[in-house]
Formats: sequence, structure tokens, C-alpha cells
Amino acid sequence: MNFVKAIVAASLVAASTSAFAADITGAGATFPFPLYSKWADAYKKETGNGLNYQSIGSGAGIKQIQAKTVTFGASDMPLKPEQLEKDGMIQWPQAMGALVPVVNLEGVKPGELVFSGELLGDIYLGKVKKWDDPAIAKLNPKVKLPSDAITVVRRSDGSGTTFIWTDFLSKTNAEWKAKAGAGTAVEWPTGVGAKGNEGVAGNVSQTKNSIGYVEYAYAKQNKLTYGAVINKAGKTVQPTIGAFQAAAANADWANAKNYFVILTDQPGDASWPITGATFIIMHKDPVDKAAAKEAIKFFKWSFEKGDKMAEELDYIPMPDSVVKQIEKTWSSEFKS
Repeated sequence: MNFVKAIVAASLVAASTSAFAADITGAGATFPFPLYSKWADAYKKETGNGLNYQSIGSGAGIKQIQAKTVTFGASDMPLKPEQLEKDGMIQWPQAMGALVPVVNLEGVKPGELVFSGELLGDIYLGKVKKWDDPAIAKLNPKVKLPSDAITVVRRSDGSGTTFIWTDFLSKTNAEWKAKAGAGTAVEWPTGVGAKGNEGVAGNVSQTKNSIGYVEYAYAKQNKLTYGAVINKAGKTVQPTIGAFQAAAANADWANAKNYFVILTDQPGDASWPITGATFIIMHKDPVDKAAAKEAIKFFKWSFEKGDKMAEELDYIPMPDSVVKQIEKTWSSEFKS
């Protein structure tokens, strides 16, 4: 019986067998943690099976799945096909989401402050040091800007969120690309480090005159002031589910080897420019096959029943056509 047929058959067995089910363990990205937590709670209520997910950052999650200490790794930076091949692993996108710049500025409302990618790059390069710098004032003529110094908050851990952020900066600021580039960890020219989306959100909320970057769900949960961003088409866009979906619609998953798709700086008047997918990474020939089957059952359930929960948190569910493609990948790639 092949891997996915076995899963479908197993899922038809009454939930009373859950006492014998293998534990599902995962580690990695903090970007999708609010979503995976919501899915896990609902899944446990329905099936009795739990998920133990460590929200420790994409870099650490990749290391843990490579070391085979967890059932799956999660990363917002897709691994390159050659890396997956070398490690005997597969990956697929589980959901899509978006990053927002967040600030702690007295009297400034969410969505009021406007940034370009070039300006964000200059702030993170340490070139723009004060809030009333002419480069900020030019884009925000009606906003009362303080003359205080900007406290830059960034990630201190290996982070797929950082990859999405620095990839966007690299596409929109030539100096950033040359000096720091894109990656889960970069040589930061300036800033205060914090662990996880949780750490950055907490740091910005507690530090006046600060700026940071987080997945949108964290901005909402922590009631942070987010900024609008000028996209590739030159339009100022607000972070809305419609803007995230407009960017996500450009993804050509069908023709992407190993689902290697990066969604920053997409074309289109309505596109939010700092959008990305979050990926699940597993071994083709898992050490604990029972646990791997349980994990796939959870991800299959999430695709089938988790879309509304994703949208409630402003994540973007994967299109049905892509889900079918992913299920074919499971069937052909996993060794049962």
C-alpha cells in the first residue's frame, strides 16, 4: 500500500486508535506559528492527536530536520532543489502570508506611515537615522514626525522571516543587496536583535521610536502600528488579505521545481510587496514512518479543513490545484 493510500485508509479508522498514534513533532518558522497553533488545537479536538511544534526560527528548524530529530521542519525560505536532493528531503508550501514593517511612534495610526523598499533598506543600513529625515518626510508630508533617533529592531536568530524581508530589500535597494544581501541570517549593519517574530513584536511594542518587521498576524495580535508600502507598480498599498492574495496569485507553483517560489516584489497594482510562502520539509525515507504518516494526515486535514482558520488570521490558503499537486508529490516521493 503506498504512503498516501495508507494515510487515507488510516484516517478512516475511528479516532479511538489515537492512543496508539505516533507523536507529531515539528520545529522551525515562527512566521506560521499562530496558524499552526490554531490548526493543531482544532485537529486535536477532532482526532485526539496532538502536534508538538517548536517555534524556534527557520534556520534552527532546517537544522533539526536535517539531523532527523523532528518529524518535519518548517521554513519560510524554500530550500534549493540541489540541497533537498543532497539531504534526501522534499518540501511543499503549506500556506502563504505577509510581512509588515511595524513602528512604535506616538500619534501615528496603523497604515498611516508610508515606506518604499529603498527607504526601508536605508533605515536598516543605518543611513536614515532619525524619524524626521527628509527621506521619510518626503513620503509622509502630512505625518507629524519626531526628531528622535530610530531604534532598528531585527532578528538575532536564523529566520525565514528575515529571508523574506532581506530578499525584498535586496530587490528594491541596490546598496542593501551589495552590503548585506538576502538570507536567513545576514551581517546586519545596525539594529537590536530579538528572537522570533514574538521577540521582534515584543521589542517594538516596548521601545518608543522603534521599527521592526513581523508576519502580519503578529502585528494584529500585538496591536502594533504597521506601515503602508509602495509596491513594484509604484502604488501605495495597505496590508490586506486582498493585497496578499494579489501577490500570491503570481506564483507559478506548477512549473517550480520542488516548489521553489519566492513571492516578494511581485507585479500588479494591488500586490503587497512583502509576501511569502511557508514550507514544510520532510525526509523522503523517514526514520519514524508512523510519525511521518501522522504528520501527513495532519497536513492533509489542514488543507481540507483549515482554509477558514487561515483566512481568519490573514494567511492565504494554498489553491486547490496546488494542493492536488502536493498530494501527488506525497504519493510519488515518500517511501512507506
